[in-house]
Amino acid sequence: MELIDARAQEYAEKYSSKLNPLLQDIAAYTAANHPEAHMLSGPLQGELLEVISHLLQPRRVLEIGTFMGYSALCLAAGLTRDGRLHTIELRDEDADRAEENFRRANWQDRIILHRGNALAIIPALDEVWDIVFIDADKVGYMDYYQLVFPRVRSGGLIIADNVLFHGEVLEKEVKGKSARAIQAFNEMVAADDRVEKVMLTVRDGLFFIRKK
Repeated sequence: MELIDARAQEYAEKYSSKLNPLLQDIAAYTAANHPEAHMLSGPLQGELLEVISHLLQPRRVLEIGTFMGYSALCLAAGLTRDGRLHTIELRDEDADRAEENFRRANWQDRIILHRGNALAIIPALDEVWDIVFIDADKVGYMDYYQLVFPRVRSGGLIIADNVLFHGEVLEKEVKGKSARAIQAFNEMVAADDRVEKVMLTVRDGLFFIRKK
């Protein structure tokens, strides 16, 4: 299901800031070479993440699901001078490409890439998070949320991607393992009185969740 009118998307991109040439190059490479290119955040969402990073000026950011490194570079844009972004990727081929992109951006010393299962890696990261971006396997969203929540500072932000899941959560009967997992995650967050939240209809849906 196409959730956003293509003309509205193009119009919004036209009047938004343009991302830097490296991010444009990453997007072009991914579109031409990766079978799951649709997973890339894209210019509008990328610019939104970059603006949020500049506004919050985080010291510690956690990203669950690196892919090509595009969103990590956007989220790293507003880091404090001593800031670090930790990102976790399960697939080695994607991690290799992301690491190369971090080197090209000269961010390799401030973006730390971890390879493997996020559920095993997250507990070993002794950090307090200002921003957490969840964009990995959908069936893991609830577990990731519960795992990171105690380590998110008061006033910190969790952002969950793909919370509309290609429109599948809008159906009368939600089918498919991933869609059902996203629906359960959305209901869990909606019922969580420890947070303030707003779901945005940007791209495939972004859930902004602020810890009280």
